[in-house]
Amino acid sequence: MKILALDTATEVCSVALLVEQALLVRELPPGPGHSTHILGMIQALLGDAAVALKELDCIAFGRGPGGFTGVRLAASVTQGLAFGAGLGVVPVSDLLAVAQQALDLEPSARSVLVCNDARMQEVYWTCATRGPGGLVLPAGPEQVGRAEQVELPADLPQPVLGAGRGFTLWPQLALRPGVPVLQVHAQLLPRAREIARLAVPEWLAGRALGPDAAQPVYLRNDVAKPSRK
Repeated sequence: MKILALDTATEVCSVALLVEQALLVRELPPGPGHSTHILGMIQALLGDAAVALKELDCIAFGRGPGGFTGVRLAASVTQGLAFGAGLGVVPVSDLLAVAQQALDLEPSARSVLVCNDARMQEVYWTCATRGPGGLVLPAGPEQVGRAEQVELPADLPQPVLGAGRGFTLWPQLALRPGVPVLQVHAQLLPRAREIARLAVPEWLAGRALGPDAAQPVYLRNDVAKPSRK
């Protein structure tokens, strides 16, 4: 099994290569310029592993939600590479990638509330639970809205972690009635290493898609418009 993963949805640009049980990773410090570096990072990572692009089983990518330009970049690079090498693609939620990090940090937790900054005074958010093998499973839809609209499903298993930069911008998220958050990991951003892991069950189940399915997910239709006051 050989899966290449990449993510550019936030200020972190990262690529990962999963070869059987070995995981190789390259990440840049938070900052701009993802489009300048991403192809070189992929080439270097494949070179480190002595794996040709056509030898991969599939390419996984962070399909959003996230920054408009960054999500488009990951989708377009994935699509171009997959078309050229005749590979399938596996879109992976950037919110679930953050949820996976949180569960890895807190083995006793059963669920995660992820809130990422969506700009326009809003957050992207969803809930997830710990599934078989420790991998996250979605526990509700992915949504975008104001912080006061965030709520947990009544049947979400506890204890619940908070994760994502939305908690930095709106710390009151962890204090609202009906949102019993055990601990908050507000520093977490999506990374390719979790995206590679989350792509494994999709690929094993035969759910890799054609290259044309490498499409971004924004959760809102007016991502390029200024917010109304």
